[in-house]
Amino acid sequence: MKRNLMLCFVINALFSTSAMALTLNDARTQGRVGETYNGYLVALKADTETQMLVKRINESRNKSYQQLAMKNNLPVAEVEKLAGQKLVAKAKPGEYIRGINGMWLQK
Repeated sequence: MKRNLMLCFVINALFSTSAMALTLNDARTQGRVGETYNGYLVALKADTETQMLVKRINESRNKSYQQLAMKNNLPVAEVEKLAGQKLVAKAKPGEYIRGINGMWLQK
């Protein structure tokens, strides 16, 4: 009985939506985040899971931008701008991007 109960608990945990981590691709597809020309993500939905994902991704991006800037003797702002242009250009149809006018567009 205990074994069956434990097995049910494990199966439930594995298939629970709260147990599954939100991925960047999922967030983009679901319209929860958008790319900007400054090289960073913005959360379009205010839920905690999306906010945490955006924070984690942006911290990682910032670290990479700083390393690239130092390696190539460029200002970090220049690296951010170049990365932002590439990320916006690579956005897939249906994903959100913030245009140069500041308005959100669905690509």
